[in-house]
Amino acid sequence: MTSVAVLAHSGKTLGGGLDELRRSLATQGVTDPMWYEVPKSKLAPKKVEKVLDEGADLLFIWGGDGMVQRCIDTAAGTHSTIAIAPAGTANLLAKNLGIPQDIDEAVQIGLHGARRTIDTGVMNGEHFAVMAGVGLDALMIRDMGSGLKDRVGQLGYIWTGARHLGDAPVVVRIRVDDFKWFKGEASCVLLGNVGKVLGGMTIFSDAQPDDGKLEIGVVTAKGLVDWGRALGRTVIGDPEGSPFVRTTAGTSFDIKVDRKMPYELDGGDRKPTKRLRVSIEPAAVTVAVPEEEGEP
Repeated sequence: MTSVAVLAHSGKTLGGGLDELRRSLATQGVTDPMWYEVPKSKLAPKKVEKVLDEGADLLFIWGGDGMVQRCIDTAAGTHSTIAIAPAGTANLLAKNLGIPQDIDEAVQIGLHGARRTIDTGVMNGEHFAVMAGVGLDALMIRDMGSGLKDRVGQLGYIWTGARHLGDAPVVVRIRVDDFKWFKGEASCVLLGNVGKVLGGMTIFSDAQPDDGKLEIGVVTAKGLVDWGRALGRTVIGDPEGSPFVRTTAGTSFDIKVDRKMPYELDGGDRKPTKRLRVSIEPAAVTVAVPEEEGEP
């Protein structure tokens, strides 16, 4: 018998809110799930550990990509299934997996949908399901903060990103699968486990969350004109066609920058560092998905 738990970011809203989530679950026969709400996603891991210890095997996660990432980081490697109720700003993992922003549909998928086992990336010991990066993307995510994000949504990324277009690039050294791959100045290094990452744009067209590898891209654009050209190629679905973008794929990555920089995991910023060690953990977590997105 399935034991259901709800882990909710209390600051996120969707539809009729958490009351509607309770009603929708009750309509499906789940009248007394384990229920924990947290005001910040960084407080979620202890609650995840608690419900797993209490035998929960289906975890409904209410929140955005940051909340989902924190829960997946704790649940990875267990026999639990993650069900996403996408209540955040971008909801990139949900979008990549075809999970809609509709509470009743998300509950239906969580309880009765297909199951898909996906990989996670692991950066400096922490799992991520969508993306990770250092440079411009991490700076604009850091500067967004929860307040600006809640007020203006994804438009805030444009404003915070523009503030850093004139920043001096960092010198980056990258090894991929133990081979030297890149050395030089860069404004952004991004790793992707799925195709749609920043702003919902398809940056890594070949990425699949269950192919046993991660994609990596380095952007060498400097200033508004270069970035405009790089983003223009991305919008038409051909980021690799830009002279300012270089990509490859692999299973392990060692990234060194010449000064401490913040980095990000699934839209959540982390403290500055000069080195990032990244690997892939195949089949790390099972997620409830629509039938057409399930295991082949």
